Amino acid sequence: MNDLLKLAVDSGVSDVIIKSNKPGYVRLAGKLKPVDMDPITNAEANAWVEEHVPKVFRSRWDDEGQVDFAYAWEGIGRFRVNAFHQRGLVSIVLRNIKSTVPTFEQLGLGPTADALIKLAQSKDGILLVCGATGSGKSSTMAAMMNWINHNLDKHIVTIEDPIEYTFSDGQCLFQQREIGLDVPSFELAIKAVLRQNPDIILVGEMRDRETFETAIGAAETGHLVFSTMHAATVAQSLTRLFEFFPAEEVVQARRAIAGSLRGFICQKLVPTIDGNARVPANEILYADATVKNLILEGQNEKIQGLLESNADSATFSFNKDIYRLWKEGRVSKQDALKFSPNPQQLEMNMKGIFIKS
Repeated sequence: MNDLLKLAVDSGVSDVIIKSNKPGYVRLAGKLKPVDMDPITNAEANAWVEEHVPKVFRSRWDDEGQVDFAYAWEGIGRFRVNAFHQRGLVSIVLRNIKSTVPTFEQLGLGPTADALIKLAQSKDGILLVCGATGSGKSSTMAAMMNWINHNLDKHIVTIEDPIEYTFSDGQCLFQQREIGLDVPSFELAIKAVLRQNPDIILVGEMRDRETFETAIGAAETGHLVFSTMHAATVAQSLTRLFEFFPAEEVVQARRAIAGSLRGFICQKLVPTIDGNARVPANEILYADATVKNLILEGQNEKIQGLLESNADSATFSFNKDIYRLWKEGRVSKQDALKFSPNPQQLEMNMKGIFIKS
């Protein structure tokens, strides 16, 4: 296992996948590849989990047959681990967590960084970084934290399951709490966070109504809340927020969301033109007065048009960013159209036809 993890880190692999009685698989630049090695037996996979799962999570592995935890190997790196059973056999998925917190430049965000910096300077409210699993949400949010750490003086409390990036105090003071190790449950951590005098709260995932209502309460009392959410686009992200509330509370929810939301950052990773890496493409909504009014009036369907036609550099659609990447020669036309949520419109853009602001 350690030889496989060392190979993964040395090769720049994002994920390692172990299925009992099969050789290891890795995900490199988004593509799944087998490793030339002997199969890992079920006994070996189970022994590895039992050796490395923290004692506090051992009962979860024994009782539930699945567990999340962090694994660190000195000199090699840290991994976010999910171990589970399938058809009675043990499988393990390990995500390589980079040892250094990335910068905007290292992530290849380019001019998108200006929009992220504008959002990061919000005094309060909720900022949501959205995308599918493996789309680089955590890395982009970490890069924003990194910028804040070098440019602002803030007390930052994070609630994560498990901790991904570890931050060194710069201009900011960081308190990083890991569920299961530092606090028994996510619910207890959320309830306690407002008593810990934070300026910024980072919540690993916006998972339910209680978390979101706590985030709204924090935003209304002068805190800035960062979190992630599984949603593909800004429109889908906004819809998911309203799904936290029953139908009879939607009007009240509109007021709360319009008042607290500062922006959405949605991300997907597009293969580079040489096929050896992936570059982030973003869709960003800065919640200005126009956006807040649309949310209040329940006109969510108009948000997409705003993303396409807005002249503000802090608000733009996936098509605008993918078009930029294609224009810069960083992604192929084929992949640009494949990853576009509206390929017909993108193809028109490539021909020089645009919607007027």
